[in-house]
Amino acid sequence: MGVVADDRQRLGKRGEELACRELRRRGYAILARRFRVRGGEIDIVARSGGVLVFVEVKCRSTERFGAPAEAVTARKRQRLRRLATVYLSQRFSCRALETVTCRFDVVEVVMGVEGRPTVRIIEGAFDGSG
Repeated sequence: MGVVADDRQRLGKRGEELACRELRRRGYAILARRFRVRGGEIDIVARSGGVLVFVEVKCRSTERFGAPAEAVTARKRQRLRRLATVYLSQRFSCRALETVTCRFDVVEVVMGVEGRPTVRIIEGAFDGSG
């Protein structure tokens, strides 16, 4: 199991690197990576224009078992909403929170058979409501 877990971690880390590169290319400013608190982790926090974006990165070697975004289940979305609330409460005053516009994006990374990754950003993949 250790080798499989290591391979999965390497794939995930590579996926995050590719996601950050594509986000930057599209004009996003990366504010935080792997924001970790009790209860989980947000892969990337970025700013796109005046919008604070919480990004979940899903990476797969192929799409044989479906698109990576399909792995962002209702339970995962709920956890990300909760983590985003923690991030906001740590970074903004109550007054400032009233002016923050947020969005949840998913970045799909598929490594592909030839080793040429495909990166797709799904803006507003889900909303902030429960």
